[in-house]
Amino acid sequence: MAFPVDLRRCQVLGLAGTACLAAGGETAGALPVRDLLAPASAGAALGLVGVYFGVVLLIAAWALLGRLIRGPRPPAPRALLPTLALWSAPLLLAPPLFSRDVYSYLAQGAMVNAGIDVYAHGPAGLGGPLSAEVAPLWQHTGAPYGPVFLGVAAALSALTRGDLPAGLIGMRLVALAGVALMAVALPRLARHSGADPAAALWLGALNPLVLLHLVAGAHNDAVMLGLLGIGLVAAPGRWPVAGAVLVTLAALVKAPAVLGLAAVVVLQVRAGRSPARAVLTTALAAVATTVATTAATGTGYGWTAALNTPISPGNWALTSLLGNATTAVLDRLGSDLAPLAVPAWHALGLTGAAVIMLLVWLRPRPHPVYAAGLSLAAVAALGPAVRPWYALWALFLIAAAAPSASVHRRAAAVAAVLAPATLPGGGPADFGQLVLAVCGAALAAVVLWQAHQARLAPALGSVA
Repeated sequence: MAFPVDLRRCQVLGLAGTACLAAGGETAGALPVRDLLAPASAGAALGLVGVYFGVVLLIAAWALLGRLIRGPRPPAPRALLPTLALWSAPLLLAPPLFSRDVYSYLAQGAMVNAGIDVYAHGPAGLGGPLSAEVAPLWQHTGAPYGPVFLGVAAALSALTRGDLPAGLIGMRLVALAGVALMAVALPRLARHSGADPAAALWLGALNPLVLLHLVAGAHNDAVMLGLLGIGLVAAPGRWPVAGAVLVTLAALVKAPAVLGLAAVVVLQVRAGRSPARAVLTTALAAVATTVATTAATGTGYGWTAALNTPISPGNWALTSLLGNATTAVLDRLGSDLAPLAVPAWHALGLTGAAVIMLLVWLRPRPHPVYAAGLSLAAVAALGPAVRPWYALWALFLIAAAAPSASVHRRAAAVAAVLAPATLPGGGPADFGQLVLAVCGAALAAVVLWQAHQARLAPALGSVA
C-alpha cells in the first residue's frame, strides 16, 4: 500500500535535505583553505555523513514530487516555483559544495581586472590569497570560458574588491539568476514542444543536480543554460534575432551552447521563415554578438584555444578511461605509440559525437529543442571530459521537449544516479570517505523507510 503524496510533504522533505546539505557543508564542503579540516577529523566525518544524508532526502523528495506530477491531480507549473525557491534557500549562505570551481571563477575575474591574460596563464599568475583557493590541478591552467562569463566574473571581482565571502555569495547569486532563467524558460519551451510544463520543470529545474551543482556549487553552467533556454523561447517568436543573440551569449559563457544555434535556425523555419533567411540572420547575429562582446570585455579570442582545459588525468570521460587503459597496455608492450592513445580516443569520441548529432538532426522531423538536447548529451558523454553537472546540458532541453514519459524516466534515472557521485569537498575520495558517504546515505534510507512504515500503520489498522 502506498501512502498519499502531497506537495507540502515533498517541500518539507526536500527542505530537510538541503538543510542537512548546508549544515554538513560547514565542515565537509569546499571550504576556504584556512577553514579546511583534515578528512579524518570528527567534524569533517560528521559533515560528510550529514551531506549524504541530505542528498538522499533530496532525491527522495524529488522522486515523490515526480510521482505527484504524474498523478491524477498534478500541481500547476506556477506552484512548483516556490518549491524550487524553498529547496534552494538553505544553500544560499552555505559554503561551496561538490567543487572548488567557484574559486577559479573569482580568481579569473580578478585576473581580467589586473590585465592578466586568463587564456595564457592560470590563477597562479595572479598570486595572493585568492589564487591559493584554486585547486592545484587548475593553478597553471588557462580559462576555458568565453568573454560573457569572464566579464561577469570581472565585474563581480571589482564590486567585491577581492573579499572572499562577498565574492562567493555574489557568484552564487549569479548562478541563481541562471537557474531562475531556466525555470522561466522551461514551461514555455515545453508548451511550444507539446510537452508537459510541470514535468519539464520537475526534471529540468528541480532535479537534484541543479540544487547540488548549480546552486550549491555555483557553476557557471547555470548562466549558460538560462541564456540558452530564453534564447530558444525567443527564436520562433517575433524577434528571432534576439533568440540568436541570447544563444550566442550562452555559448560565450561555455562553448557547448553553440549547438543551440542549430535549433534557433530550425525553429525559425518552422515558424514560417525561409531556410536561407533563417541561416543568414542567425549567422550574422552570432558573429556580431561575438565580436561586440569580445571587444567590450577585452579578453580576446584565446578561449577558443583553451577548450581542452577541463581535461585531467582523473576525469570520468569514457574516452579518457579507454585512452588511459590503452596507454597502460602499450607501455607494458614497450610501444612508442603509448603517448598517442589518449588523444586518439578523444578524437574518436568527438567523431562519434559528431556522427550521433548528424543522425539526430537527420531524423524525420525531430523537435529542434529535443534534437539540441540529444546533441548535447552526445557531447557530454563522448567528450574528452565528463563531470556530473555536464549532464544538465542535455537534461535541461530533454526535459522541455521529451516526446514521451519514458524518456523523462530514463533522464530522471541518470540524474538520480549522478547526484551522489561527487564528494562535497570537490576532491578525490579515499576509502574512509566512501564508507562515511555510504553510512550517511544508508542512515537516510533507514529514516525514510521508518517514516513510510509509520504512515502505513494507521491505514493498515483501519483495514484490519
